[in-house]
Amino acid sequence: MIEERLKELGIILPVPPKPAGSYVPVVVSGNLVFVSGQIPIEDGKLKYQGKVENDQTIENAQCAARLCIVNGLSQIKTYFGTLDNIQKIVRISGFVNSNESFTAQPRVINTASDLLVNIFGEKGRHSRIAVGVSSLPLNATVEIDMIVEITD
Repeated sequence: MIEERLKELGIILPVPPKPAGSYVPVVVSGNLVFVSGQIPIEDGKLKYQGKVENDQTIENAQCAARLCIVNGLSQIKTYFGTLDNIQKIVRISGFVNSNESFTAQPRVINTASDLLVNIFGEKGRHSRIAVGVSSLPLNATVEIDMIVEITD
């Protein structure tokens, strides 16, 4: 069970953040679940904000990416009541708020990818993008969305 694996890793899924705009956090189409972009919100507050290398270290950005994944999983758990119906993590899209000279976006998003594999094993291996952007909502350091396949 995924819940047991989360406990082993010391991960407690929080109450998921509420949408900050005119969208829903989870949309299901067939067996695919689309999780809207998650930013590093913890206890209702943005924990990491600003550009990598200007305002945040790579290490902090990696922590932000991890928190984005935890929030995304929390959205799925809230929607379905379980994570055990996840068949496959299909894709994540990682956006890193970074200055024009920063090129290590994959290093930041690797933390998110590694966490998903650590939680789900082979089911956690996914395709992805890791891009740098000039800004993100609320000046967040990282934003990640997910596409997940579920069982019927």
